[in-house]
Amino acid sequence: MSEAVASTEADRAESIRMIRDSAAAVAPRGGDTKRVRALRFTDPGFDPAVLRQMGELGWIGLRVPESAGGAGLGMGEMCALAEELGAGLAPEPLIPSALSAAVLAAVAEDRATLARILAGEIYAPIAWQERPDTLDVPGSPDAPRRFIPQAAGAALFLVPVREGGRIALYEMPREGADLAIERTQDGGNYGTLRLALGQAKRVADDVGAVLDLALDEAALTTAAYLLGVMEKSFDLTLNYLKTRQQFGRVIGSFQALQHRAADLKIQLGLTRASVESAAAALDAGAEGAARRAAVSRAKARAAEASMLVTRQVIQLHGGIGYTDEYDAGLYLRKAMVLANQFGSATLHRRRFMKDAPEGAEE
Repeated sequence: MSEAVASTEADRAESIRMIRDSAAAVAPRGGDTKRVRALRFTDPGFDPAVLRQMGELGWIGLRVPESAGGAGLGMGEMCALAEELGAGLAPEPLIPSALSAAVLAAVAEDRATLARILAGEIYAPIAWQERPDTLDVPGSPDAPRRFIPQAAGAALFLVPVREGGRIALYEMPREGADLAIERTQDGGNYGTLRLALGQAKRVADDVGAVLDLALDEAALTTAAYLLGVMEKSFDLTLNYLKTRQQFGRVIGSFQALQHRAADLKIQLGLTRASVESAAAALDAGAEGAARRAAVSRAKARAAEASMLVTRQVIQLHGGIGYTDEYDAGLYLRKAMVLANQFGSATLHRRRFMKDAPEGAEE
C-alpha cells in the first residue's frame, strides 16, 4: 500500500471517528432514555431544538456538497452517524431531512428553503410515497402521499409530481394542508397528505434521477440506524445476562443462553459488514444496478436482523423485557417502525436478486 493511500485511509478513519464522537452531543451511548421517553406519543414527536442542533453540527448537510452549504462527506460518515443515533434512539427526523437537503441541493435554483433545512430551522420532508413498501416514485398528481415520517412536525412538504416524462418538485406549505396523522409503535407519527397543488410552488423541473439516488442513500442510512438499534439492545442484554442470577448462578453462564447470544452476535457482524460494504461501494462511485444491489443487500439484512435481534432481546430478558418501563422494548418498537421504512426486507431481497451481479449471494 502506498503512503498516499495509507494516509487517505487514515484520514477517512479519523473523520468517521470524529463523526461518531460528535453524536454524543445528542445520543450518548452510555446515556439514559429519559429524553426519548418524554417525547413518545407527543406532537411533533421530536425536539425541534435538537433538530436545529443537528443542523448546527452539519449533520443534515453531511452529504450535501460544500458548494451548496453542506459538508461534502461520504456515506461512510453518514452511516457511522446514523448508527450512533440508532443506538441512542434519537427520534429527530435526520434521515428525511438529509433526503430533502440532498434533492434540493442538486436541483433547486432558489436555495432559501435548502438553507433553512440545512440549519435545522424547519423540517420539510419529501412526500413521495403513494403505497406501502416501495421505492418507486409515481408522482401521481391526485394521489395522497402516505407514510411521511414525523409529519406532525413538518413546516412544509416537498412533493414530486409527474409532468409528462419528468418528475417536477413542488413546495407545499403545511398551513391549510389536508394532513392526517397516525401514531407509530415507537411513539412517533406518520402523515398522509392530500395534495392541493394550487397552493404549491414549483421549485424544480426534473428530480427523477436525483430522487432515486437520494432514496437509495436514505435506505442505506436507515440500515445503519437499525444496526445501532441492534447493537445497543444487544449490549443491554449482555449486561443483563452478566448480572441476573437464577438458582445461585449468573444466567449468562447457562449454555443455552450463551448459544442464543452467539447467534445474535453473528447477525450483528453480518449486518455491519453489509452496511459498511454498501457505504464503501457508494463512496467509490457505484451507480445503477451496482448501487441498488449494494443498498438492497444492506437494507434487507438490517431489516430482517433488527427484528430478530430485538425480539430475542425481549425473550432473553424474561418477564421484565415485556414491561414498557424497561428499555429493551424501546428498541423493538423502533425496529418495528424502521424495518419497513424505505423498503422492507422482502422488497430489497427482490431488488437485490434483480440487480446483483451474476453469482452474487445475499
